Formats: sequence, structure tokens, C-alpha cells
Amino acid sequence: MTSTAPETRRGLEAGDPLGEQPTAWQRRLRRFGHVPRPETPLRDRLDPPYTRPGRQVWSVFAVPPHVADRLVRWSGWGGPLLVTLVAGLLRFWKLDQPHAVIFDETYYAKDAWALVNQGYEGSWPKDVDKLILKDPSSVPIPTDPGYVVHPPVGKWIIGLGEHMFGFTPFGWRFMVAVLGTVSVLLLCRIGRRLFRSTFLGCLAGLLLAVDGLHFVMSRTALLDLIVMFFVLAAFGCLVVDRDHARRRLADALPVDAEGVLRPDDRIAKSLRLGWRPWRIAAGVMLGLAFATKWNGLYILAAFGLMTVLWDVGARRTAGAVRPYAAVLRRDLTPAFFATVPVAIVTYVISWTGWIVTDKGYYRDWAATEGKGSRWGWLPDWLRSLWHYETQVYDFHVGLTSGHTYESNPWSWLVLGRPVSYFYEEQTGCKESASGKCASEVLAIGTPLLWWAACFALAYVVWRWLFRRDWRAGAIACGVAAGWAPWFFYQERTIFLFYAVVFVPFLCLAVTMMLGAILGPAAGTGARAELGLTADDPNGERRRTVGAIAAGVLVLLIIWNFIYFYPLYTGASIPDDLWRDRMWLDTWV
Repeated sequence: MTSTAPETRRGLEAGDPLGEQPTAWQRRLRRFGHVPRPETPLRDRLDPPYTRPGRQVWSVFAVPPHVADRLVRWSGWGGPLLVTLVAGLLRFWKLDQPHAVIFDETYYAKDAWALVNQGYEGSWPKDVDKLILKDPSSVPIPTDPGYVVHPPVGKWIIGLGEHMFGFTPFGWRFMVAVLGTVSVLLLCRIGRRLFRSTFLGCLAGLLLAVDGLHFVMSRTALLDLIVMFFVLAAFGCLVVDRDHARRRLADALPVDAEGVLRPDDRIAKSLRLGWRPWRIAAGVMLGLAFATKWNGLYILAAFGLMTVLWDVGARRTAGAVRPYAAVLRRDLTPAFFATVPVAIVTYVISWTGWIVTDKGYYRDWAATEGKGSRWGWLPDWLRSLWHYETQVYDFHVGLTSGHTYESNPWSWLVLGRPVSYFYEEQTGCKESASGKCASEVLAIGTPLLWWAACFALAYVVWRWLFRRDWRAGAIACGVAAGWAPWFFYQERTIFLFYAVVFVPFLCLAVTMMLGAILGPAAGTGARAELGLTADDPNGERRRTVGAIAAGVLVLLIIWNFIYFYPLYTGASIPDDLWRDRMWLDTWV
């Protein structure tokens, strides 16, 4: 057996042990709130157990212990499914309202209908939306190819709903609502795995369920919610892959005579982690995100780096003296081929409808304008596709025409300029003193949730830097991957609703902050970390005050969602009530 790694080394991930003598770097971190963690068994650091809910709640309702145990076992799926049911009811209730083609549905709904019927997007005549709403069967699908600037996956998904329910508002919004609902379930389960707590996982899902931007985007046939779904699914796959890889390392490490798992440099640096299907699944999901909108490419790069750093942390915790060298030798190449090529192949396959037809836009470019190119040895369809992609890229980076609802990404977190998807004013409204009522669909996040997320992100960054908490780093990565790329294109026309891609990570950040406010339960390692004993009355007081504060904040967020609900659904409300909800001048 080779020598083990020194116990005084500190890993990048939460839970790595500190030795008795802190390093100079650790002493500096303590000035900013760094707290040395108590010694934790190595297996628990590699594969942390889930928090088991207590029986106190069940005893209040006189639930027998054996029934309570069964409910606790079922809560891992039962709780998330219950939250998802609430989210689904909210999203599907009157999904066909307003009965209109709102905002960019005018592009994606029609392109999706053409795709599922003929394999490529058509060039639709102007002012055809009213005819579609009146009698879609009377509107022929144009056979002339249309110039579109987004890949096809999102439109195929929208078209699936139209194929099932017709060329109607309900049809083109159906599949987006399905993905919006399922994303709540995904976040519940991801949050549960991140925090090792069913309660916190369900809380994260509940916050997503009552976020206004996610809610509006789940009821609108646009592409950004679809990108969000695939990004969240990819993140979940990588978290599962992380758990499995660390469990393999734990199972391979030696056990001493006392039955205690010990780190081992030789095993930690040489063990092959084998087949990692969850990482490949993440590559497929990221390819589908990229094949819906191109900003998915930035998230592919960020998540790829994140999962490699997770491997570094795992091998360091297992005892590798040089974890970066071990990952470079054992993990980097498999990680690359499991994500990047898989995503690229997925992207190309998504263009199958365009490839197999001879009528798609630029489909015959290689055989006409591109004839005689030095790349002529490549298949015509591939050269035509590459030319199409370059033209689309030029369009995107050159899109600088002004728009009423455009906004700078600096203003997104504070909801500086939301987007009005639909607005209609009615006269002769008896409920209003002015005789006017308003109906609006406003793409805006639940204000209290987003403003709380500003503080939560600061907490997450602090916890990542000074507590070395990998969960905080993962959440920060998700937000940065969805938000930061837009700062490179500040001259471009961009909108607040692009932020829906990182809304789930904002909810995770707020959940993490709420968990810190709530405080640790009696007898947990977290209580020891705070310097409290199991029978410390100050600890119980801290827990009670924290529970009240966290509960009040969650209730205020839910109330805020209910208050703005008419603006999310296009419900008709009196003019003065509509103005009461315009909290900032820039919202009008």
C-alpha cells in the first residue's frame, strides 16, 4: 500500500478534513468567515448520506411510527411529485388564454407547424396570424423555404404539441408547458441530491413553480424555456455522475484493521472510473440545448470544466497527492469525448429534416454558389449546412436594431426591463372607476424571489470561496454559464426572458440561503460546525428563529406570485389595479 495523502491538505470541495495545524491560506480565509469543519468519515465525505427527516411532524398528527417510516421512505419521490402536480395545475390552467399569437410565437409556432409537416421551415406571408386563429385548416403551409436563425430542436418540440392538439394556441404551447412542469420535478430531485435533503429539494422546486418568468415562459411557445429544460437535465445528469464516480472511489479504497476507510494515493490517482453513462447523457442534453439556441454552447463549455474539477476534488479527497495530474491522465480525455463530440453529433442529427429534403433554405448552396470550393470533397449537405451556420452567426452578432423591451444583462437580476408579450385594453369595464380594464402577459420574474436571489448569489459566492462548498460552486457555475455570455454581446438586441435559462440555479441559490437561515437540526454535523452542542438551548432558539424567518420569506414569495398572477396570465383587471402592479417605471 502506498502512503496516504497528508491529512492537513484541504480540498476544493466541502467536507475535506482540516488537520490540526491550519495552513497560512486557511488562516487568511478565517478572517473572512472560514470555519474549519469537524472530522468527517472519509466515506461520508465521498458519498454523503441523505438527511433523514424526524418524526416530530408526524407525531403532531398522531401518525403511527410504522406509517411515518413508510411516508419518509416515499417522500424522496412523493414530495417532488406533489410539488410538480401544483406546478402542472398552474401551468396548464387555461393554457390557451390569451387566444392570440403573442410576441415571438408568430415565428416559432408557424415554423414548428411547417417542420412537422414537411421537414423544413416555410416562408409565411405577413398578417397570417389572424387567419390561423380563426381557421388554421384554411391556411396552407408555404412550400418556399424560410430563412430561420435558430436550430430546429425547439421547433420540433413545439411542433409535437401541434401535431397532437392542432395548430392552435393550446397546441403550440402544450409541449413547452410539459417541459416547464417536468423541470420543476427535475429541480426537486436535483436539489435533494445537492443538499442531501428532501425538504430543501422540494423547496427549490416550489420556488421554481412560483417564479413568474419561468411560469410565463412555460405558457408561451418560445425557445428559451426549452433550452432551460435541457440545461437543467444536463446538470442533473452530471450531479448523478459525480455521485457515482465518488462512490466507486470509496468502494475501491482500503479499510484498516479497525474498519475505517483510509485515503490511498496509489488507488486515488490510478483507479479508472469506467463507463459513465450519465456523463454521456449530459452530453446529449447539452447537444439538444445547443440545437435549440446557440447559447447552449457556452453552457457546454462551462459544465465540461465543472465536471472535470469535480473529478479533481474526488481524487484529492480519496488521497491523490497530485489530483490534477491524475485527472489529466485518467479522466480528461474520457470527459471530453463523453460530452463535446456527443453534443456535436446530437446537434448535427437535429438537422435531419433539413438534410433529407432538397427544399430547405440554403440546402442546395454547395451544388450552386459553393461549387468548386476547396472543401468540395466534403458532402454537399455538410458544406451547405456550414454555410447556413456562418450566415446565421453573422445575423446574430449584427442584430443591433432597437426594440422597446430590450434590456442590458446588468439589469436582469433586479428585473429592470421586463418584456410585455401581450397587452389589450378594454373600455366599458364596470369594475374600474375609469371604465377601463387591462389584460397583459408580462415576462417578469417574481420580484421578491429575484431580489432575494441577489443576496443569495452573494452568499453562494462567499460560501464557495471561503467555505470551499462544491454545491455553491456548482450553483454559481449554472448562473454564470447562462448569464455571463450575454455580456459579450451588449450591443446586440437582447431581452430579460433570456435569463430563464439560469432561473433554476437562482432558485437553488435562494434555497441554499434559506437552509442557512433555517439552521442545522439538533445533533447534526452542521450544528457542531457552528460550535453548538446538541443540548445547547441557544441552538434550539437559533433553529426556531431561523425557521420563522425562512418561512416568512417563502410565504412572501408565494404571496408575491399570487399578487402578480393576473399579469402572468393575461387576466383582465381594472386599470388602477394594473397600475398598482407597475412597481418600477421601467415595467410600463
